[in-house]
Amino acid sequence: MKKTLLAIAAVSALTSGAAFAQTTEAAGPFMVRVRAVHLDSRNHDTTGLGLSINNKWIPEVDVSYFFTPNIAAELILTYPQKHDLRSNGDKIGSLKHLPPTLLAQYHFTNFGAFKPYVGAGVNFTRFSGVRFDPAVRDALHPSIKKNSWGGALQVGFDYALDKNWSINFDVKKVYIDTNVYSSGTKVGSFKVDPVLVGIGVGYRF
Repeated sequence: MKKTLLAIAAVSALTSGAAFAQTTEAAGPFMVRVRAVHLDSRNHDTTGLGLSINNKWIPEVDVSYFFTPNIAAELILTYPQKHDLRSNGDKIGSLKHLPPTLLAQYHFTNFGAFKPYVGAGVNFTRFSGVRFDPAVRDALHPSIKKNSWGGALQVGFDYALDKNWSINFDVKKVYIDTNVYSSGTKVGSFKVDPVLVGIGVGYRF
């Protein structure tokens, strides 16, 4: 009887392992998500000009690769986003920013279809298309540093609809700032540091 029970246990363990491997293989290591994301900027500066950019909804695409069921890397992408640049509430120009972000993630796998995760990584932002109103340009000769490196934090969850499709909710804090210059002299810094709240769909393959 003991030998029989041990044999049954061994077969069950092997079968369960094989089934898990087949499920993982069928799902695949890649996941692509498409999100609608609301960008809410911190808008803090040390120039005394009360600089700010407008909040807005933006599209976002990310590609994840799962090294294990728990560990993944996620690359987050969008196209250059245009914002109004304001001083104490008055529009003084516009700019675009392109903010690709790379995150390492830990996914919790013991909640069934509900799959929460946390992530941390690095953001690179490229500012472009910086335009100032003629009066501001002639008076201050302003410019900003075009590149920004900063950290990024993330928490969210996927809810699996089947082995491939899921819905996603995601919150990120991204640290973005730039130096502000007048006639080539630094006059302060401007922190965007947005919170991004997104909802979307994912497909794993």
